[in-house]
Amino acid sequence: MKRFSPLLLASSLSILVLCAPQAHAFELFGIQFFGGDAQEDDIVIADPRSYALDFSAEAPEEIETVLQSASTLWQDREEPASGVPGLLSKARGDYRRLTAALYNEGYYGGSVSILVEGREASTLPPDVSLPDPARIAVRVSTGPRFTFSTTRIENSAPIAAADADQVETLAEAGFAQGQPARAGTIARAEQLSIEAWRRQSYPKAEIAAREVVADHPTNTLEVVAVVDPGRYASFGPVSVRGAERMDPDFIIRQTGLIPGTPYHPEDVDQARTRLSRLDVFSTLRLEAAAEITPEGTLPYEVVVQERPLRRFGVGATVSSVDGLGVEGFWLHRNLFGQAERLRLDARIAGIGYPVETAEFDYFFGGTFTKPGIFTPDTDLVASASAQYEVLPLYTEAALQGRIGLQHLFFGAINGEGGAAFRQSYVEDQTFGARTFTTAGLYGEATYDTRDSELDPTEGIYLSGTLDPVYEFSYGNPIVRATVEGRTYFGFGEDNDYVLAARVRAGALAGPDLSEIPPSMLFFAGGGGSVRGYGFRSIGVEDQDGNLTGGRYLLEASLEARARITEDIGVVGFVDGGYVAADTFPGLEDLRLGAGVGLRYHTGLGPLRLDAAIPLNKREGDPDYALYVGIGQSF
Repeated sequence: MKRFSPLLLASSLSILVLCAPQAHAFELFGIQFFGGDAQEDDIVIADPRSYALDFSAEAPEEIETVLQSASTLWQDREEPASGVPGLLSKARGDYRRLTAALYNEGYYGGSVSILVEGREASTLPPDVSLPDPARIAVRVSTGPRFTFSTTRIENSAPIAAADADQVETLAEAGFAQGQPARAGTIARAEQLSIEAWRRQSYPKAEIAAREVVADHPTNTLEVVAVVDPGRYASFGPVSVRGAERMDPDFIIRQTGLIPGTPYHPEDVDQARTRLSRLDVFSTLRLEAAAEITPEGTLPYEVVVQERPLRRFGVGATVSSVDGLGVEGFWLHRNLFGQAERLRLDARIAGIGYPVETAEFDYFFGGTFTKPGIFTPDTDLVASASAQYEVLPLYTEAALQGRIGLQHLFFGAINGEGGAAFRQSYVEDQTFGARTFTTAGLYGEATYDTRDSELDPTEGIYLSGTLDPVYEFSYGNPIVRATVEGRTYFGFGEDNDYVLAARVRAGALAGPDLSEIPPSMLFFAGGGGSVRGYGFRSIGVEDQDGNLTGGRYLLEASLEARARITEDIGVVGFVDGGYVAADTFPGLEDLRLGAGVGLRYHTGLGPLRLDAAIPLNKREGDPDYALYVGIGQSF
């Protein structure tokens, strides 16, 4: 069994950091340490001044929470201000912020008092002498909540012919007689009125006039707004500013904006998405011309600033069962001027203690991506790799290559498919030494509405794969298919509590297990599967007690995640997995693992530490397993 030394991890990561040259951007665990975009200088407070804050509001508890969130004094109460002027600036700014918060909740007759050492902050001169810490009292009275008496939008857009172009009704947005007269509701109603015109190709629609009258005796608000739709327009010519190494014509083509087609805001959003996913721009803006041309077209200018051409980084994964893995990549973002990407990856894994190089896993590969091959949303992807893996159940050396197309279907759907080739040499205890040569097709479709890939708190993820191949050494067709679903439910004000679930199933049709490459068979176990077990260590046991992969797989995971501070989170989880040979597995084949985890949240994703134990441990299984990585487990 591979064992891991913490000292080895520290030494390995130190060497990677110290030996990295300073000429390019550098990343570790996905966190950039130097190079790339410029970072803001640390803010130095020359004359730190603290304060003791007494904050109270004559308001319902939920409104008091809203007021505290709007108050800079409250949010920064644990941090010193920059001198007396900085402290007074916070206090004076809170008059506006708190008043705006009251308006946004429908309170137009409230009052705000901010006393600094017993005197209104608005009356204090900047050079006033204050003790340290200064006493500050914030007193807010909401008064009665106003409701709408009159709500009228004049010159509203006609009902759109296409369902997709219809917007939320004003009543659904709360802009109706008798509803709470929140300022945010007024802004939302106006925005919906503008959006309705823009979805019907009136890009310069705007609010031309607005009249808001508060009647304090009746605590009501009368709102009348007038929309100026402007002129009907089609897309005009697209130009580019700021391109240095990128081909401007390619940028224009990638927007997908075709001159002469009717304007639609979703087309502009899609153009921005298409350009962003090229990953070559540090800044990107699509700027519409100030005026529609006499011919009725609206020109656009794409303003960009390009990122450095090259980028590289390193990462590591750690498991008490599978050992240490270190990896690195080198990326060229723009080989020939049309965002062609070349990425080279290398990995060494299975590093245990004592060090046994014969137990190491090796991988080296390269991927070339050509965006916009047929359409702005279609990429050509070609990859080749060589690897050597020492797994619990077999050892494999393999060469493989792929070439295919990826297509982005707007609406969170992606598709990928192409041709694949693989040559492998395998040794295992069950079937001995074998050589496999496979060629065939691969396909994958995904639907992804998650709010984050590394730390999702809501949304769903669905994925399906289909890989029909022909194996030449034994002369057999093989078909492999998988489906996976994940879902996330966030709770609390900022989704600080998340319940996450994952289910994955697979099936394989083909010859006897001895004539199927182990890389196509199903295994379970490891940090992304059933925690508490080694990577790909759960398989099928034959009559002699030997383990191999299976034709069927069923996995499930359930996690409860809680963020206890801004940076620290905890997780509890249970995983389960089946692998079966010729029939779909039964309950007696279920392997279970459970454990707890710790998360340290960074700007790019959480650093993950999981500890798990196998609940129905069998001979050869570890007593426990530790996993370290970046991002949630799923």
